[in-house]
Amino acid sequence: MSVTADGRPLASTTYGEQGPRVVLLHGLFGQGRNFTGVAKALADAARVTLVDLPDHGRSPWSDEFSYVAVADRVAGFLAATAPGERWTVVGHSMGGKVAMLVALRHPALVERLCVVDVAPATSAAVSSFGTYVEAMREVDLATLVDRAAADAVVAARVPDRAVRGFLMQNLRRDGSGDQARWHWQMNLALLGDRLPAIAGWPGEGLGPYDGPVLWLAGARSAYVTSADAPVMRALFPRVLLVRVKDAGHWVHADQPAVFVATVRRFLTAT
Repeated sequence: MSVTADGRPLASTTYGEQGPRVVLLHGLFGQGRNFTGVAKALADAARVTLVDLPDHGRSPWSDEFSYVAVADRVAGFLAATAPGERWTVVGHSMGGKVAMLVALRHPALVERLCVVDVAPATSAAVSSFGTYVEAMREVDLATLVDRAAADAVVAARVPDRAVRGFLMQNLRRDGSGDQARWHWQMNLALLGDRLPAIAGWPGEGLGPYDGPVLWLAGARSAYVTSADAPVMRALFPRVLLVRVKDAGHWVHADQPAVFVATVRRFLTAT
């Protein structure tokens, strides 16, 4: 673990021993390890750090959700991890909004920015996460016997096995036998209650960031629309939009080879 500027730790793992600094920021209900394959694929050319955002994975929980607060904590983490160095910041979905705010509020830390399938605007498509919250809250953790039973409960609202697996990675058990206790690793109470804020964007008084920006969008995703382009270009004048064929919202999972190749080229683009 490395610590943020306020001394509170964010969980992280780094792959690679030389090259530019890259940090990958996951989306809502994700974890840094969701990008392990990407990090390993880039580790020959970069030092790639995977971070668990606050209220996710192994990182500490918060009492309130604020994109500005999360971005400032990530910025503190970057500064503490590599003093004096600049980073390529890559963020997906919620992590993409955090990444944009890191670049806008702390431009001296950011060499390049890659925003994956999200825009600096309210994300209407995040409404599906309300169903995910309801499904996870219906699991009775106090009486839960095993992971299969929880999966059956969640499946009633989330039939897609891949999405369900993504959510179920957060289910953890402490102890064994009669002493076993199940819990959600992410802060489900806070994140579930704050979905409107997570869908939103704190856009007042920001920008612009004048570094190079890669904007990756899934061709089958509704998260990035033509209406988002003007505000994106106002905040990030050097943005390049790339739509990835046969990819939905989880671009890095749907087209991992294309995702890695595109980010790799971006790291050295002039």
